Amino acid sequence: MANNWVGAGELASKANLRAYAAELMGTMLFVAFGTGTVIVTGGDNLVAIALAHGIAIAAMVYITANISGGHINPAVTLGMIVTRQIKIAPGILYMAAQCTGAIAATAVLYLVLENAVGNATNFGAHGINTTAVSGDGGALLLEIIGTAVLVMVIFAVAVSRRGAGHMAPLLIGLTVALLHLVLVPLTGASVNPARTLGPALISNAFDSFWIYAIGPAIGGAIGALLYFHGFFTSQDKG
Repeated sequence: MANNWVGAGELASKANLRAYAAELMGTMLFVAFGTGTVIVTGGDNLVAIALAHGIAIAAMVYITANISGGHINPAVTLGMIVTRQIKIAPGILYMAAQCTGAIAATAVLYLVLENAVGNATNFGAHGINTTAVSGDGGALLLEIIGTAVLVMVIFAVAVSRRGAGHMAPLLIGLTVALLHLVLVPLTGASVNPARTLGPALISNAFDSFWIYAIGPAIGGAIGALLYFHGFFTSQDKG
């Protein structure tokens, strides 16, 4: 049974290879649109940034849902792993593909927009507003809560057999937009470690990066476990 959950023997299956490619492409485009909007607006237009991230994630989930499940976020994949919606080994490669896509997208943006942007520090879209949040601990808690909310919505509308069907990507996108409206002024709104990794790596700006890695990971696991074991019934589970 344990080996069945690990799934090491299925890593190179045709279905999984297609899934990794979908997650890489989906995350790459999501980060390109999200980070690109931060760049072209100078990071000052909250509504545009929130809408760009929300619309982009909705579009990418629509594109990839039937191939990979449309995770586009390592925190979502971790939530799927801990609730056994995806096996461990393929899940790890999902995360690797997502991070690779995010890095590739940010690198392309830097190469294309370097002259206009001036330097890579502008790619560091996330930053804690220390005048509004009680330091790293407050930012960490907000990232945990935000990611938990996102993952619970995903389980409700996409994982549940009684979910929202074709409306699920739109509802997930609206949730991402809402979280950005609230969290961008406070933490910079990551709720997605891959989304932060790309700009951080290209900018060589890893100050407080641990918050955007650990916070969403904890939030993704908590949200998935809480919703799956606390709210799912036998009718919800496949």
